[in-house]
Amino acid sequence: MAMDVLRDAKALERAGRSIIHLELGEPGVAAPRRVREAAAESLRHGAIGYGEALGDAPLRDRIARHYRERYGVEVTPDRVIATTGSSGGFLLAFLAGFDPGARIAVTAPGYPAYANILSALGLEPVLLDIGEETRFAPTAAMLEAAHRERKLHGALFMSPANPTGAMIARDELARICAFCDEAEIVLVSDEIYHGLEYEMRAETALRFSQRALVINSFSKYYAMTGWRLGWLVAPAELMRPLERLQQSLAICAPTLSQRAALAAFDAGDELEANRAAYARNRALLLDRLPKVGLDNFAPPDGAFYIYADISRFTDDSIGFCRRMLHEAGVATTPGLDFDPRRGAKTLRLSYAGPEADVREGLARLEAWLRRP
Repeated sequence: MAMDVLRDAKALERAGRSIIHLELGEPGVAAPRRVREAAAESLRHGAIGYGEALGDAPLRDRIARHYRERYGVEVTPDRVIATTGSSGGFLLAFLAGFDPGARIAVTAPGYPAYANILSALGLEPVLLDIGEETRFAPTAAMLEAAHRERKLHGALFMSPANPTGAMIARDELARICAFCDEAEIVLVSDEIYHGLEYEMRAETALRFSQRALVINSFSKYYAMTGWRLGWLVAPAELMRPLERLQQSLAICAPTLSQRAALAAFDAGDELEANRAAYARNRALLLDRLPKVGLDNFAPPDGAFYIYADISRFTDDSIGFCRRMLHEAGVATTPGLDFDPRRGAKTLRLSYAGPEADVREGLARLEAWLRRP
């Protein structure tokens, strides 16, 4: 639905309307300067042809080093595969990790593409309702209860999460990993918002399980959405099936993006400045939203989202967001995109854009909600 909102917002802009975009989970900044310079240098001096299916060796080496430097976790480069964004990583992980008909636990609210991709591949998404009682994070107890009710073959969790921003605490992640290993449940850990944390430091599932499939991306923290590059860390026994799938589905991740992404790991100052800007936007929203009646939302520990309860205003989030767009000129995403059972009373706001846009969006939202 976020892309549908964007389409409608763009149509209004073409008609001359001023629209504030709080709907998309996309950094409002360009890729780091070092990345753009590395891409330009590569274009000037070399052919951009096919690469290795698992990824170019320098990038795989650098990703393995990243786990050692950031988390103190040893990952060998031969367990890393460069993917076409995290989306390509999901596709590979689901195809290599599960047989048709497998039941995979996902959270509600959660990223809608999970269930869409799983269903398209003949897999069954099993929704786990999460809420205030667990700070909008899944727990090992919740997973164990679902598994007792009917066998699960996999679990797919994100921390920090879209749409909530909530994070799984370190000890809880350890319990989830231990239960999955014990019950032979394949854990897929979506870690694409790592680096965008405000209350606690994100932990990788690889600290607690060598069987987990871990997906990350250059899109969010590294602000490289259109470069379509991510990575997957997998158990050694899955690497050959993953390689063969990649050869057939994508041949390889984009060569130019792989070369440029090496420089992203050396752009820490610029990336941390981006994170600081998101933190300022977050603080602004946490201060102002309760004053306009949006005082109940998931704990925004990380990422760049606020997932707010709008039940005092509506039980039709799609209609509410549509009216907000057309009447106030503010684009947000209805909660039904993330939670088919309870999302009619929630919406998601993204604070990934410029601070000026967030301030203007808040002013418009306040005026609209307080209108007679």
